[in-house]
Amino acid sequence: MLRILTAGESHGRALVAILEGFPAGLVIEEEKINQELVRRQSGYGRGPRMKLEKDKIEILAGIKRNKTLGSPLALMISNKDYKIDEMSPLVSPRPGHADLVGSLKYGFSDIRDVSERASARETAIRVSVGAICKMFLEKFNIKFSSKVINIGGKKEINQQHKKIDEAFSKKDTLGGVFEVIIKNVPIGLGSHVHYDRRLSGILAKAIVSIPGIKAIEFGLGFAYADKFGSQVHDAIYYSKKQGFYHKTNNAGGIEGGISNGEDIIIRCCMKPISTLGNPLDSVDILTKKPTKAAIERSDICAVEATAVIAEAMASFEITNSFLEKFGGDSLKDIVCNYNCYLKRIQ
Repeated sequence: MLRILTAGESHGRALVAILEGFPAGLVIEEEKINQELVRRQSGYGRGPRMKLEKDKIEILAGIKRNKTLGSPLALMISNKDYKIDEMSPLVSPRPGHADLVGSLKYGFSDIRDVSERASARETAIRVSVGAICKMFLEKFNIKFSSKVINIGGKKEINQQHKKIDEAFSKKDTLGGVFEVIIKNVPIGLGSHVHYDRRLSGILAKAIVSIPGIKAIEFGLGFAYADKFGSQVHDAIYYSKKQGFYHKTNNAGGIEGGISNGEDIIIRCCMKPISTLGNPLDSVDILTKKPTKAAIERSDICAVEATAVIAEAMASFEITNSFLEKFGGDSLKDIVCNYNCYLKRIQ
C-alpha cells in the first residue's frame, strides 16, 4: 500500500513528505518534479508569493544514483519566505476559511496557528509526490493532463483574464471549473467489492482534500440527472485489436467503482479564494466584537494551478490502485504482472 505523510507550514522552514510503499527500480528525474512545481505556480491571477518562492525539490532519502530503493522516499521543498515565528497574531477569521473552526477546535487565540497549515502552500509538496507517481505511470503509458473549463462563468481565455482583472480591481477573488483527464488507464483498477476501494470514491476523496474544491463529478456528472438511461449508458463493443471498448465515455472511465479502459474524466469546481482585499464582516475571536476579516497576501484566482494539484492527487491514487492490482516490490515484477494481465483480458 502506498502512503504519504506531509508536514510543514506556509511560512515555516520547509515542506516535507514521506512517500512509503513505492517500488524499487524507478529512475527519478528531479527536473520533471521541478517542472510540475513550476506548473503549480503558474496561471493568470496568482499572487506575489509565486514570484518569491521558486520551488525546487530535494530528495533526502530513498534513492541511490537517482533510482528508487523500495524504502520510504523523503522529499523537501525549502521556503524562502521563512518567518513563522516573527509574524503578528491574527484574530479576525476569514469567512470560507478554516480560520474560525480550526481556532475553536484547537483552542487557539492566534488564527495563524490554523492558517499556516491550512494554507494551500502545503500542496506544493503533494505536487512533488504526484510528479514521482506520474513517472511511474509513464512506464505503462498512463498520462495526465488538465484544462480550465471556466473561470467566473467565462469560457474564453481572454474573457477569463478580463474577469480576473475585474476581480483584482474590486479587491475580490474568483473560482471556476477545471477538468482532469487520465489516459490509458487499464481496465480493472479499483473494486466493486468494498465501498472504500471504489476508484471513483478514492479519487473524489483525494481531490476534494485540496483547499477550495467544493464539488466533483465524473464523466457526464450532474448531466445524468435529466436524461433517460438509454441516452447515457455507454454501449459495449469488442474487436480483436482493441478488446472490449466503448464508442462513448459518459461514465468518465469508471463503472461500478472500477476503471473501464476509457479516459478517466474528472471535473471539479473550485470556490473563490477566501482572502479578500475588500474583506467581509467577521468577529474578533478574543473580544467577540464585530470586525472585518483579516487580509493576507493571496491569489486572485488559482483555478489553473489547482488543476495541476488535482492531477497530482489523482496520480497518487491511480498509482496506489495500480500497485494494489499488480503488486510487486520492484518495477520489473510489476511490469511482468501487468503484461500477463493484459494478455488475459484480451
